[in-house]
Amino acid sequence: MFSGLFQPMHLLVILVIVMIIWGPGKLPELGEGLAKSIKAFKKSMSDDPAPTTIEHQEEKKD
Repeated sequence: MFSGLFQPMHLLVILVIVMIIWGPGKLPELGEGLAKSIKAFKKSMSDDPAPTTIEHQEEKKD
């Protein structure tokens, strides 16, 4: 069903439709927002939660 979805002609049609809907002035803003969200997602996936030390666990018990 989706075997030919990413052919060059299909991508051109999608690009033309996007240009008509948002216009060339809005596309850089959309790209910047997408890039920021991807960077934030990658950062949140790579950040480890705060390591729990023995001292910190003892403080919680008291």
